[in-house]
Amino acid sequence: MARQAKATDRKLAVFPAFHKVEGKRVVVVGGGDEAAAKVRLLAETLADIVVVAPQAEDVLRDAVARAGGAIVAEAFDPAQLKGAVLVFAASGEEAEDTSVVAAARALGIPANAVDRPEICDFYVGALVNRAPVAVAITSTGVGPVLARHIRARIEAMLPRETGDLARLAESFRETVVRVISSGVERRRFWARFFSGPVAAQLQAGRPDAARNEAQRLLNTRNQEAGFVWLVGAGPGAEDLLTLRAQRLLQEADVIVHDALVPEAVVAMGRRDAERISVGKRKGRHSVSQDEINAILVREASHGRRVVRLKAGDPLVFGRAGEEIAALRAAGIAHDVVPGVTAALAAAAGTRIPLTLRGVASDLVFATGHDRDGETLPSWGTMALQGATVAVYMGRTVASRVADRLLGAGLSPATPVAVVENAAQRNERFFAGTLADLPALQGRHEIDGPTLIIIGEAVGHGDLANSQPLRVAPAERAVVAA
Repeated sequence: MARQAKATDRKLAVFPAFHKVEGKRVVVVGGGDEAAAKVRLLAETLADIVVVAPQAEDVLRDAVARAGGAIVAEAFDPAQLKGAVLVFAASGEEAEDTSVVAAARALGIPANAVDRPEICDFYVGALVNRAPVAVAITSTGVGPVLARHIRARIEAMLPRETGDLARLAESFRETVVRVISSGVERRRFWARFFSGPVAAQLQAGRPDAARNEAQRLLNTRNQEAGFVWLVGAGPGAEDLLTLRAQRLLQEADVIVHDALVPEAVVAMGRRDAERISVGKRKGRHSVSQDEINAILVREASHGRRVVRLKAGDPLVFGRAGEEIAALRAAGIAHDVVPGVTAALAAAAGTRIPLTLRGVASDLVFATGHDRDGETLPSWGTMALQGATVAVYMGRTVASRVADRLLGAGLSPATPVAVVENAAQRNERFFAGTLADLPALQGRHEIDGPTLIIIGEAVGHGDLANSQPLRVAPAERAVVAA
């Protein structure tokens, strides 16, 4: 029978607090790995670190040297704790750690004993350092394992530039208080400051542009400016989305997405964000490129934060150049967030080394045809010179690709791999040779996004579980069924 929850179950047994340690003495007692771990943690602060250890191991000496601390090479004596604001007992010996904690308490100093929670005055949480911002996580239940897991999640959520953003905000704080009298308006200003173009410029490594954006935001606070991020969604697997892409999806007011972006990825956006599908698929362009450009400009012009979500990488056959040109012409601030392009995902799934010393030193990303429909407009000769060629959107022209390469002199035995739905749950692999490639065009049961990889490097991949590229008509009927 399940235990009923008590009213006290949701109350904490510990009260979270942060100690002021800048320029103050913090003592660690111990000479081994446990003490070194605490010194490394304290090195994230401006504390004056003192280690008491008659014999310090090399790992501890290295940690103290890196932290700019000092080692007192003596046996422990309670007098060594005088003036300290915190004490850590990290000898690894129960009797000694208990003695250190008792001595600290006698002096009114909070003490922590490593791995001995029953005698601790305080616990040390897993720390996420984004100085001057800090997050500490601790758990008195399953303990450090859960705390470390949560820390990893928060590390992913908080960009490294969070501290820079906090410092920039501090530099504007007095001005904001002076020029924005309404508390409600100030809150709106800071909401836009921390999740809009200011943060985006800092995260892109442009601090001067971020300061300019902050000033512009303050000057035009009643006229919100929009921002557009061209974001690569990768090949479709949610866990291949970059951390930055995930964060921006949570901040976007509008998500403009392609048909090839899975719904599970689009669903990672903010719940109240508007979704606009521009549904571009080969042969079925439900929205023209000019219309997409106009949507991006229109939404950003209304002060909205827009994520243009593209399959793969925006700059690899994603028409990002046309959208950037339109945004630039309209004076809309924008940025690009890269994604895992299909060729890399397809190669990873088949363990194909796209470049391999002594086999292939060149790599070509190509489409099966140019905008005028011409097959192999420029890259055929590179395949003849040993390059690995990754052909995007090539299924419907597979026969023409093979004919051109064979006619140019590439061996019919050149290895070929075809990957359908790369990195997704319904991913499928097919393998054969250049002579088999024309068969792909007639295999209508292969109807997902496909990528063709051609070259000698393909033969060094793991293709044991691949289906044959060329199958007899009777076999093909069975496969299709």
